[in-house]
Amino acid sequence: MVEDGTRINRAQGQTPVADGPAAILRACVAALTEARDGAPVEIRTAIVGVGISSPGPVDPWRGMVLQTPNMGPGFNDVPIAASVGGALGLPAFLDRDANVAALGEMAFGAARDCSDFIYLTVSTGVGGSIVSEGRIFHGPDGTAGELGHTPVAMDGLCGCGAVGHLEAFLGGAAMARTARQAVAEGRSPYLTAVAEEEGIDAIDAKDIAEGEDSGDETCHAILERGRRAFAVACVGFVDALNPTRIVVGGSISDAQGARLLYPARAEVAATAFKTPRSRVQIVQAELGADVGLAGCHPLVIARLGDPAWRGGRPTSTSAHNG
Repeated sequence: MVEDGTRINRAQGQTPVADGPAAILRACVAALTEARDGAPVEIRTAIVGVGISSPGPVDPWRGMVLQTPNMGPGFNDVPIAASVGGALGLPAFLDRDANVAALGEMAFGAARDCSDFIYLTVSTGVGGSIVSEGRIFHGPDGTAGELGHTPVAMDGLCGCGAVGHLEAFLGGAAMARTARQAVAEGRSPYLTAVAEEEGIDAIDAKDIAEGEDSGDETCHAILERGRRAFAVACVGFVDALNPTRIVVGGSISDAQGARLLYPARAEVAATAFKTPRSRVQIVQAELGADVGLAGCHPLVIARLGDPAWRGGRPTSTSAHNG
């Protein structure tokens, strides 16, 4: 990637989750090596670092993935930055995927001229990032910004095991669970037809959206509950964090568009505190599926040469610099 965010070359492949952390790290190194070797020689020889975007929680100072269920039960306390950087002979820097996406949108996308904003990604789950005065807010343990786990209700089982989180109502995996329950209870003719043709376990958020468009009341209710939860959460984010913008990305957000954002804008305008609601804009992200790749460029540039991002968690004095 070059300074304007242009992607020069890329490589991709399946993540070997079943084979454990070592196999996943080897796959990462192989993909990065392939992408580097396929770039023009003048680019290949000018690379100064590697940016890594990972599901969280992570310790960004030590470059370690602390725990991420989607990578398998053994993917705990994995020093991914040191492993990948050592294999490639380059300094490597890690952050949580939503934080890296926020950096991408701030450098090249919907938050280009904005130093105080919230980034939300709505897809299989709901991720978030808080940017204050142009810096990611990490918190003392590096885990701040998990906005998808903000409670918005007293019911609804989240994938993390807790009850009432935003992700329990709007995340694709959670909505799919609700949809399968509706099929089992005979409440959705559209989803029942999908289950009969493809199997009940194949039902996903896309099927729910198509069911809503076809007039299925249960599909509409599932998505409407998600949109309502999102709107309520945005009011809380505006009142608590006073962002200039809420930038919303992810596959579900991209597909829903105004149907997701308009109710949130209306709810914030009606019920948030007057001063922060008069400032905030709720906007669609601009970078799409490449947002993580785009964000790795500013991630590396911001941290290259700063020892706080190479040797461990900063002291209370230096924490404000990250």
